[in-house]
Amino acid sequence: MSGNEHDWLALKPQEPSPSQCCGSGCKPCIYDVYEKELAQWERAKAKQDKSLLLENKEQSNNSELNPDTFTAFSISSVEQLTEDTYQYKFELPGNSSLRLSLGQHIVLRGVVNGLEVQRAYTPISPGNAEGYFEVLMKCYEAGLMSQYIKTWKKGDTVFWRGPFGGFPYRPNKHGELLMLASGTGLAPMLPILQSITDDEEDETFVTLVGCFCTFDKIYLKPLLQDLARYWNIRIFYVLSQETSLEKLPWSYRENTYTGRLNEDLLKMIINSCRRKPFVLICGSSAFNEDMSRYLKAAGIEENSCFVF
Repeated sequence: MSGNEHDWLALKPQEPSPSQCCGSGCKPCIYDVYEKELAQWERAKAKQDKSLLLENKEQSNNSELNPDTFTAFSISSVEQLTEDTYQYKFELPGNSSLRLSLGQHIVLRGVVNGLEVQRAYTPISPGNAEGYFEVLMKCYEAGLMSQYIKTWKKGDTVFWRGPFGGFPYRPNKHGELLMLASGTGLAPMLPILQSITDDEEDETFVTLVGCFCTFDKIYLKPLLQDLARYWNIRIFYVLSQETSLEKLPWSYRENTYTGRLNEDLLKMIINSCRRKPFVLICGSSAFNEDMSRYLKAAGIEENSCFVF
């Protein structure tokens, strides 16, 4: 192999490994970006012109979030919410905003033991928040990305790209929203809830069902309690590992259930809705599948559901 050939091979984009795909259906996916970079490399090689590769920026430092390249953001604060869940605040230059649509997610890139990993997270801050954005993250004992996240501290720089996905919400389009969230699946619901409570013209009713293991594992209790004070917002909690409500504060007992969110409980909640709801679901794949099945049994059609 000639030296020139060797140089070109060294510049060839590497095909992503499965761990680099966050699995959330991003457009463009990391594989789409790879195909684009590979085509660019092939064009440059055919013309023997390496300057054509300079358009290919894998990461950027201009602090403008975009879907194609990873951008550096600095961590401005770290707050531990439960034993395994943290809230991270990231700086945006000046008073700029991520300008996210409701429920959109962004993709984080981490490197663990030389392996690149990518995962999708939904910011919980309002999409138009100025100068910062906040992300809720759960760390798993054996999770690759979790090992990376656990090392973060204030002032560290991490790389994000996006935004992707999102729920095409319009004020007053649906008479009632039923939000079914498990654990950090609460994240995409919060910007939608806050946009409804911030808009006096939006009279959409919302029933949020938050599923957690125990009372202590409920995230952002003060924020949720504030939201529940609005005339059009109801919040229920389903705690899978609590056996009794006696230890809970009085203000939670009336709207909390122990055990799992099963078909009967979901039917009861749907029947208590003021009108037939449009349903938003976010949790593990098992949770999403269970909820979809229960909803079908309750007569809620697929076109009345959106899964994050």
